[in-house]
Amino acid sequence: MPTNIEKPHKISVIAAVGRNREIGFKNKLIWDIPEDLKHFRAITTGHPVIMGRNTYLSIGKALPNRTNIVLSDTSLEAPNVSVAKNLEEALGIAGDSPGSEEIFFIGGAYVYTQALPLADKLYLTLIDAEAEADTYFPDYSVFTKKIKEERIGTGDLSYSFIELER
Repeated sequence: MPTNIEKPHKISVIAAVGRNREIGFKNKLIWDIPEDLKHFRAITTGHPVIMGRNTYLSIGKALPNRTNIVLSDTSLEAPNVSVAKNLEEALGIAGDSPGSEEIFFIGGAYVYTQALPLADKLYLTLIDAEAEADTYFPDYSVFTKKIKEERIGTGDLSYSFIELER
C-alpha cells in the first residue's frame, strides 16, 4: 500500500463500529441507528465519497449530493458513479470533484484498511454493544487526538459520535 500518494485534501474515514470494532455481517451493516444515518449524511453531503464495490452494492444506489467513487477492479455500470481501479485513481477523481477539501472513505473493511494510513481524521460512531460480525474496522490506535465526542443513549443502545486525528 503506497503511503506516498500526494494529499492536497483532507482525507477522512467514517464508520459505525461496535465494542470489538465490528462493522458488518453478510455484506450488510450491523447497526441500524437512524441518528447515525443522519450524522453520516450531515458530514458527508457535498463531499466526494469513496467506497468498495460491495459497499456500493449493499447501498444499491449512488448517495445523493455527493460524488460517488467505487473502488473495483472489475467493471461496474452504475448511474451517477465513477469507478476507480485503485486508491490513487479514486483520490484523483475525488480531488477534482466538488467539495474535495474533505474526501471521505465510507467502507468496507478492505477500503478502510487501505485508507487508514492516508487518513487525517476519523469520524466514528462508537456503539456500546457487541454483535455477530464477519467484517471488522481496522486498528485505529494511531489516532490519539480526540477532537469531539458526543454521547447519546437511546433505549437499550448507547453510542458516541467521536472525531479523532493522529
